[in-house]
Amino acid sequence: MTEDSPESQSRPAPLAGVIGQPIMHSRSPKLHGYWLKRYSIDGHYIPMPVKPENLAEVLRALPHLGFVGINVTIPHKEAVLTLADVVTDRAALIGAANTLIFRPDGKIHADNTDGYGFIANLRQAAPDWDADNSPAAVIGAGGAARAVVASLLDSGVKEIRITNRTRVRAEQIRAEFGARLIVYDWAQAGNMLEGAVTVVNASSLGMQDKQPLRIPLDALSPDALVTDLVYTPLMTQFLIDAQARGCRVVDGLGMLLHQAAPGFERWFGQRPAIDDETRRVVLE
Repeated sequence: MTEDSPESQSRPAPLAGVIGQPIMHSRSPKLHGYWLKRYSIDGHYIPMPVKPENLAEVLRALPHLGFVGINVTIPHKEAVLTLADVVTDRAALIGAANTLIFRPDGKIHADNTDGYGFIANLRQAAPDWDADNSPAAVIGAGGAARAVVASLLDSGVKEIRITNRTRVRAEQIRAEFGARLIVYDWAQAGNMLEGAVTVVNASSLGMQDKQPLRIPLDALSPDALVTDLVYTPLMTQFLIDAQARGCRVVDGLGMLLHQAAPGFERWFGQRPAIDDETRRVVLE
């Protein structure tokens, strides 16, 4: 069957999108819309506000409306796991999904690509980053931090120090991920940075309109690689201060771009490039 055949012309354009509440702040529609145009793909990516009480009904309806998959953001990333038919090991380990594929057999396949996006961003921005160099230090204990911890362990990091304003959440992550994690009190977060070669802010602290991230950097080595999952602003005060100490820094926008690529490929059949032009478009 050729591309110009009546059968191909009659096929509806595949639909994908992102669900959350709220959703209009999401940059995913701009990103996926750009890729669809860049690769001349006849498809659409739609932002959809969905209330928690409507989530199950919406997920059942979308495949019948021509959707091949969706991204999932707050507050649905945990709830979709209970509604999916197939859950990947990494989504189950992290306890959340950000990418759903609606399979031809009608089943919902749930995955989490946040950890992949985090590591891919590090490797692109700092090609000589070596996961064997330990320890790593992670600030935060929410869903993003869980994805970061899982991906660092999977990459071979032998020791992860973790801190959170609410210590019990960090302790829970250690209980689930094992003895390679060491929990630090929030008041001792600065001490956690001593000797760390990879430092990650996986909290929302420092984000625009959020509380600042106040952790003393006196113990931070200038040889450390420092990254922040926050990308609004692109250069957070945490990254600015780390850079002033001589550290290499990696902003969080690349993680957003890289985590989106596997879903786009599954839905639309094209692996998108993550390059400077992609960054420019999303930041506009």
